[in-house]
Amino acid sequence: MLIWLYLCLFHGKFWYCDQRLNVNSVNKKNTPSVVAVIPARDEAETIAMTVRSLLDQNYAGSFSIIVVDDNSTDGTADGARSAAITNAEKAKVKVIDGLPLKDGWVGKMWAVSQGIDAAGSPDYLLLTDADIEHVPSSLSSLVAKAEADKLGLVSLMVKLRCQSFWEKLLIPAFIYFFQKLYPFPRVNAPDQQIAAAAGGCMLVRSEALQANGGIEKIKDKVIDDCALARLIKPYRPIWLGLSADVRSLRAYDHLQPIWRMVTRTAYVQLNHQILRLFGTVIGMGLLYAVPIITLGLGIFAGNEVLIALGGMAWLIMSWTFLPTLDLYDLNVVWALFLPLAGFFYLVMTIDSARAHYAGRGGAWKGRTYGS
Repeated sequence: MLIWLYLCLFHGKFWYCDQRLNVNSVNKKNTPSVVAVIPARDEAETIAMTVRSLLDQNYAGSFSIIVVDDNSTDGTADGARSAAITNAEKAKVKVIDGLPLKDGWVGKMWAVSQGIDAAGSPDYLLLTDADIEHVPSSLSSLVAKAEADKLGLVSLMVKLRCQSFWEKLLIPAFIYFFQKLYPFPRVNAPDQQIAAAAGGCMLVRSEALQANGGIEKIKDKVIDDCALARLIKPYRPIWLGLSADVRSLRAYDHLQPIWRMVTRTAYVQLNHQILRLFGTVIGMGLLYAVPIITLGLGIFAGNEVLIALGGMAWLIMSWTFLPTLDLYDLNVVWALFLPLAGFFYLVMTIDSARAHYAGRGGAWKGRTYGS
């Protein structure tokens, strides 16, 4: 209960969900050049909608789009081209065939690197995933934020799809756990060392990226977004926020795709250290299992002290989850299931370690990065 009180009151206000981008903030007087780079590997299902949403931006400055088809087998390149209808739109979209994966690089960073090389020298790079649908004011708002606060990186944790049972159980919890790991107010404070970003939507000041060695400095990072944030923050301030408008189109109708998403990076987040894994098991058990077990034992034994302690810890835990549920328009009842979500994420983290030691770490779309 004391740990939950500490997290609630003193852990960087991580659960407030108050770091939001003003999507109506537009500065037409200052319109630096921007090139969007989209790495895409077997993304035919969503790439056309992503490119179309970028073509519909109301940005007044120079803006173009580069899609790097990372050796896809499903017609991703054709899907990207189909989004452009008029000749003017076709001139703004460039689709390049990605080269075979280079030694020492992870797939996404190798594709991003090729896109940046093809972009020339814009003022900003918009690094966005192939499943993100941007609202028309997205780019204007991102640039306005970066220019107003002289930021090196502006990143949005986009709104993930949350429709199926598994999405409702696990997706808001994913956002909540990410905020607990990287409290956004601390990330956004220039005097705090903690740095993080969300890879689905990142506006990067080209000068800040190049001053720190370019994308090659993080060529082997599976969790590339947070690595990019750590690279840039010592040079310029960064900002990370939540979005209720910019959204991911990727569906997680079943447990398996969420499982794959988490196991790809969970053990990487622990630096592949077995002691950190043990610490995570103990910490997650203490935070999410002990309150429920204590409450159950208290009810069974008729012990009012156990009932009060377990119930209060569960109540505080659930209370801190409410703003995230509100962001996803979910009933407050889902807050009671946060311990269950924590159990699934703990098992997925253990499975991520198992995959690493089996030589299948970071598995994603046919690529693995073994131990």
